[in-house]
Amino acid sequence: MIKAGMIEITDLPLEPEKITAQVCKDTNGAVVTFLGTTRLYSEGKKVVRLEYEAYESMACKKLAEICQEIKAEFGVEDIAIAHRTGVVDIGQISLVVAVASPHRKEAFLACHEIVNRLKETVPIWKKEFFEDGSRWVACDDHQFNPQGHKH
Repeated sequence: MIKAGMIEITDLPLEPEKITAQVCKDTNGAVVTFLGTTRLYSEGKKVVRLEYEAYESMACKKLAEICQEIKAEFGVEDIAIAHRTGVVDIGQISLVVAVASPHRKEAFLACHEIVNRLKETVPIWKKEFFEDGSRWVACDDHQFNPQGHKH
């Protein structure tokens, strides 16, 4: 597990309430929390479970960069991000992004953009396990090396 400020990568179950509480302040009038969960079907196939691998130190670095960019672009100050690694069963939470700002529009837009950038640039890889096999998902977005990373 790596925890750096309000960024966490862990193989333990995520607790959205605790992650969201990190961004709550009396100067913020809006808090938006996104939960990424494991769905039962992907592209028409039944999913048994997901498994995530991360190049943890680089993932934390990239997440911190995303937070700085988003804070500057959207004028928000408070962001917390937590991502699971390891096996994530159906219905479990793999990602929590919490954003707080004085107004709701910026919080919604910032949260949406964080999730997009995370999926595009952060070295966390997802493997879908189906009843009849498995596959790595969206590995073309950034350098794929789930087995060769250093923890």
